[in-house]
Amino acid sequence: MKTSTLFLTQCMRLRIGLLMVMILYACTPEETHTHTNPEVNSVNTLMLTESQVQLANIRTQTVVDREIGQSRVINARLTENESLSTAISSRVTGRLDRLFKKEEGHRITMGEPLYEIYSENLLALQQEFLLANQKHRESPNNLNFKSLAAGSRKKLQLFGMTENQINQLVVLGTAQPRITLLAPTNGIIKSIEVEEGQFVVEGTQLYTLDNLKSLWVEGELFPDEADWIKPGSQVELKLEGKRAEARVTFVSPEYKANTQVLPFRAVIDNSTGTLQPGMPAQIIIQQSTKSMVVPTQAVIRTESGTHVYVETDKNTFQPRLVKTGLENSESVEIRMGLALGETVVVSGAYLLYSEFILKHGTDPTGHHH
Repeated sequence: MKTSTLFLTQCMRLRIGLLMVMILYACTPEETHTHTNPEVNSVNTLMLTESQVQLANIRTQTVVDREIGQSRVINARLTENESLSTAISSRVTGRLDRLFKKEEGHRITMGEPLYEIYSENLLALQQEFLLANQKHRESPNNLNFKSLAAGSRKKLQLFGMTENQINQLVVLGTAQPRITLLAPTNGIIKSIEVEEGQFVVEGTQLYTLDNLKSLWVEGELFPDEADWIKPGSQVELKLEGKRAEARVTFVSPEYKANTQVLPFRAVIDNSTGTLQPGMPAQIIIQQSTKSMVVPTQAVIRTESGTHVYVETDKNTFQPRLVKTGLENSESVEIRMGLALGETVVVSGAYLLYSEFILKHGTDPTGHHH
């Protein structure tokens, strides 16, 4: 493989060398009395004859101001929207006699049974409510009994019993030693923190639920992409071949530890429930501006700099260091080094670059060969 690559490289150099020799000695009969080689009329200027320009197929174009756009694709992935996560905790002290949901990743709906608990505190509150409610039924006009009944009902609600469960308690007329507590919201079980038979106190976390009605899209930006995405902006996504939109909510002001990337996050709607955490996504970011542009083939990049060739006079070319910006397959933005109206080489620039090195032993940016 190395031998083949070396052979191809040598062939390419030979081809360029032969072409340069042809250019060096390409003269029309009218030109032979004035020169034999390209002239260097200053330290970094090349002057060619008309026949050399034609043989090298050197073409030029005027630097203009026009719109240029660039797009990039950033790999990302969908994750749970942690701002929608719900921690379900025990509202009373007691023993967990049964867990109705024992597997992570299980989808639950609001009002679905989650766990059954035996609690002496809850048992006492039920008895207190039944007594107050009985007194109120016996003396419906007594405001004190009415207030006690309403207050004890409120306590049961605060400790997790639903209105239907309380009404059923009134029908039965007897306190229930074990009460089934229901899911307060929709979601997917992210974690289960307890086991059946475990004794818990008020505030013990039992479950963590993820709500997937919206998801996070998380990715990373390189430093030159930091200005492309701002909090509040809309970005275009590609998910399993389909297009979607997300809103950027966060761009880290600091680089990720030991890296040169900036984490960012966007939010995407998932009200249909078709998206799942862990799915890969591609974020398509686009930027456009009106600026000085030149064709892509006009720009020469080397290890020590980027430059173009400017035609300073007829068939006279000078290398010029430039600073580039946005670019696409056709054009490159020039942010520094050129002026509107100047003429740059758009075809044959690499031949001029090779000729410059042959003449001076250095490239236009000052790197010696």
